[in-house]
Amino acid sequence: MPSHLPPAVRTHLTALRMLLVFTVITGIAYPLLVTGVAQAAFRHQADGSPVERDGRVVGSSLLGEDFTLPGKDAGPDPKWFQPRPSAGGYDPTASGASNLGPNSPVLIKAIKQRKAAVAAFDGVPESRVPADAVTASGSGLDPDISPAYAYEQVDRVARVRHLPAAEVQRLVAGHVRSRSLGFLGEPRVDVVDLNLALARLG
Repeated sequence: MPSHLPPAVRTHLTALRMLLVFTVITGIAYPLLVTGVAQAAFRHQADGSPVERDGRVVGSSLLGEDFTLPGKDAGPDPKWFQPRPSAGGYDPTASGASNLGPNSPVLIKAIKQRKAAVAAFDGVPESRVPADAVTASGSGLDPDISPAYAYEQVDRVARVRHLPAAEVQRLVAGHVRSRSLGFLGEPRVDVVDLNLALARLG
């Protein structure tokens, strides 16, 4: 750098060169490297963990979905396992929770209403309705439910589909995932994967 330039100008030119260098490193080279490694080693996860059926992508194992009857105001479809409630209606662009605290009268009322609705829908006493059947996840997009909620829905699904309850129960048992690394989180069932397997069952 020419020494005849004023110190302030030399400082600014040095800063500009560093900005350009780090822009190339962190804005171009690093993202390309990470993307390349992800595509080479973890392509399925990097592409969004897509779920395919008959060669066609029908969802993602990371995102929950609503399984409802056709129509604008239709309710849950009884022939499918149902996910937990979602504040955003399982819209990936509307991720988030209701932000209602555990002492909120609005939330308490909603939980009571949900519990009564789930119990009536599944034909079980309210005491059998697990917590995740009436509470949303923090993201509102969680595809997982507890094994307890999956098993609670078995009789209803089997009855509507005219399948032996024991067969549907075995299907659920085969889709229970254990804790990550053996100690993180809780056992869970991915509703999207379970319903795809159910569709193959008949």
